[in-house]
Amino acid sequence: MSTDFASHAADYLRLRRSLGHDLAEAHRLLPRFVSYLDAIDATRITTDVALEWVRRRDVGPASSIWPRRMTMVRGFARYMSGIDPATEIPPYGLVTHRQQWKTPFIYSANDIQALLRAVPVVVPTTLRRATVETMIGLLACTGLRVSEAIVLARDDVDCVDGVLTVRASKFTKNREVLLDPTATAALTAYAAIRDRHVPISTTGNYFCSGKGTPVIYSDFGFLFRRLVTVSGVGTDSAIHPRIHDLRHSFAVHTLVRWYRNGDDVAALLPRLSTYMGHRTPIYTYWYLSANPELLALAAERLQNPTTEGLHR
Repeated sequence: MSTDFASHAADYLRLRRSLGHDLAEAHRLLPRFVSYLDAIDATRITTDVALEWVRRRDVGPASSIWPRRMTMVRGFARYMSGIDPATEIPPYGLVTHRQQWKTPFIYSANDIQALLRAVPVVVPTTLRRATVETMIGLLACTGLRVSEAIVLARDDVDCVDGVLTVRASKFTKNREVLLDPTATAALTAYAAIRDRHVPISTTGNYFCSGKGTPVIYSDFGFLFRRLVTVSGVGTDSAIHPRIHDLRHSFAVHTLVRWYRNGDDVAALLPRLSTYMGHRTPIYTYWYLSANPELLALAAERLQNPTTEGLHR
């Protein structure tokens, strides 16, 4: 006797949605699992069946796909066990994944200047050039994610008080980002250029194209890669510079400055975590092991614990 898994899956998703869960991935993965159950004429979910589907070779075990599939299957199996007691809920630990962190390229101040000097070579038009220059400068001095900078609304940029409001970022949280006076001046100058070239915009975004439309992530990424090539930044490094490394660089330079000032880094790290919009401080702590200079400074602090807090 067959089981109407599709109907049960629809009820399960409806229930989860009513409880406020983010179901984007479940909507994508669960129908595939249900199709697999129907294809093998399964009458109930078992651990073996779950593992066979989760470990399909369309992706490798080193990726995060297998654990994400198992998380989805386990949730659906838990729901199905209330309908069919013979359902097996796969235990934890069957599929594991270790986060693979890519070593970031840490941009120096000279690297940032080299990128900015290359902008007129790569980008000839005035507004587009100003957009690229200002966005790169903003990313470098605030640690914003590229996606956060692109969707900034005009009302989100307060150049009078020097504050950015980042709304519904990666983890659906709003946060305020304080700006250095030089960043505020650059954003103010950009707004004047933008409004002169695009007096009536089709978007409320702070950064826009020559047609007044939003900046496209892929286009900005392509231009940035061109700038890296033209400027020669990273040519003597084994690590290829990425646009997201501007964010890493901001965090590393901030931590280095705190160590050199003798500040209480452990106490300040949660503030940096909040500023950067990390879900938990553990993501910020990773930067301590991501850079040789930081490791050396941390080791020196451990060897000379009496220096901790002298400059608080």
